[in-house]
Amino acid sequence: MIGDSISEVIRREKTLKIIKYVLTYSFLTLVAIFIIAPFYWMIITSLKSTEEVNLPDPTYFPRKIIWSNYRVSMTMTGTYFGRYMINTIIVGVFSTIGTLITTVLSAFAFARLHFKGRDILFTIFLATMMIPGEMMVITNYITVSRLGWINTYQAMIVPFWVSVFYIYLLRQNFKQIPNELYYAAKVDGTGDFQYLLKIMVPIAMPTLITITILKLMGAWNSYVWPNLVTEGKMRLITNGLRTAFTDDQGRSPYNLQMAATTVVTAPLLLIFIFLRKYIMRGVSRSGIKG
Repeated sequence: MIGDSISEVIRREKTLKIIKYVLTYSFLTLVAIFIIAPFYWMIITSLKSTEEVNLPDPTYFPRKIIWSNYRVSMTMTGTYFGRYMINTIIVGVFSTIGTLITTVLSAFAFARLHFKGRDILFTIFLATMMIPGEMMVITNYITVSRLGWINTYQAMIVPFWVSVFYIYLLRQNFKQIPNELYYAAKVDGTGDFQYLLKIMVPIAMPTLITITILKLMGAWNSYVWPNLVTEGKMRLITNGLRTAFTDDQGRSPYNLQMAATTVVTAPLLLIFIFLRKYIMRGVSRSGIKG
């Protein structure tokens, strides 16, 4: 009787475990389908002919694969595809460099330097994260306009050199570095700036790589702000694609538009696929230490 009861309990536990696995993976599969479906539709549409795209009944796989859509979308007269890509790369690179500089210096100051009002100032910094970014758009636009930066690279780069979230993330990482290293470096005559560059930055490199990746992805996906402060050839690729293929009658060849969108999306997907371990490692290393 006891043996039968134990066997029944084990069998019940195995059954519950199997049901749990089935439900979990079914849910994850459903979520994956919802995430992948838009990308699949984008890719197959980019390979269709114009006639097939305009059919009343959509097809779920191209009847004939048209690879030339990619070449046409990037060389089509009046789309400025190349110029938009160059603008996006310039903004992404220089905004990331500026953000890294301000983030490293600010995080070091809040983590290691002792000055009056440091904790209060850091608390105020964190409080600004609760302010929606949309509330700052008008103020930033007025400032940029008065500086004469409308329709320039400066308008898309300089306002986003400071990120409170990145400062907080790196500051938490710096706080995990033992104070003994700092005191030993000071005894050896190492200055704060040398200590920052030679010791803290190398130790915090996974977090810095994470910040670099996230900032590049954010700059690449930026839409609202560049749309406000730029026009014509100065637009980023996210803004340019919206109207680049629209004719005077408001019609768009969606196959060419999706081909261009695929080209623009590919770098972000590749960055995330190959560097996702650095993102997870950098975030996990930052921890929650105060």
